[in-house]
Amino acid sequence: MPKMSNYRALIAGLLSPVAALFLYSFVYAILTGTSSDRERDWLFRLSLSTLAMTIPFVVTLALAMADRRRRVFRLSGQIGLAIAILSLGLVWSPVSDGITRWKQSRNMALRGVPAPGFDTVDVTGKAQRLREQKGKVVLVNIWATWCGPCRAEMPRLDRLYKERKDQGLMVFGLSEEDADVQRKYLEQVPVSYPLLTVKGAVPQLYRDIARYPAMFLIDRQGRLQLAPGPDRPFEELAAAIIGLL
Repeated sequence: MPKMSNYRALIAGLLSPVAALFLYSFVYAILTGTSSDRERDWLFRLSLSTLAMTIPFVVTLALAMADRRRRVFRLSGQIGLAIAILSLGLVWSPVSDGITRWKQSRNMALRGVPAPGFDTVDVTGKAQRLREQKGKVVLVNIWATWCGPCRAEMPRLDRLYKERKDQGLMVFGLSEEDADVQRKYLEQVPVSYPLLTVKGAVPQLYRDIARYPAMFLIDRQGRLQLAPGPDRPFEELAAAIIGLL
């Protein structure tokens, strides 16, 4: 046991990357499960979960300092501490997500300002431009094939589009995934509105997305309007669209 205690900093360092990821997932899951308003407290949940990721490093550092006081801080301990320091780099992932989420929240709160135009192609290769939808109510749905809520929502969006397109509704699905991936998904869940790629000129407003699905609602004058968030019932989104129509 005394000999094993001389390697505790090394052991803690070796475990620190896995422990950091586990603590982040565990704390985030607990906070999300107990949240009463996920849309409002996302920054608190992300910040606390990210802070939890630093605990393995702090533990390893404390053990290394204790070993140094005991004069048993050897190469193995130095290696463990180095690994723990490197594990702090894992924090960048949630920090980056947080920055993108902040941009997304800021963008989706815009109201009454001109919607940035896009000029890109859909999955069939056809050119699609926002300016060509002048005078219509446009819903831009940012989605991904791996997103469960997106998959559940798309058939309802398609029904709404079919019911209201003659009144001036246009729906676009926009994904950063390849056209082949989107076309394969259409074989499982066919929709009649265009699915767009980002191979053309697509402003960052539609690309700074950390939480899917994301909706951008544009009125007949080409201005952004507030769209209910993904936590809200679909009926609220339908009501917002119908109100603009």
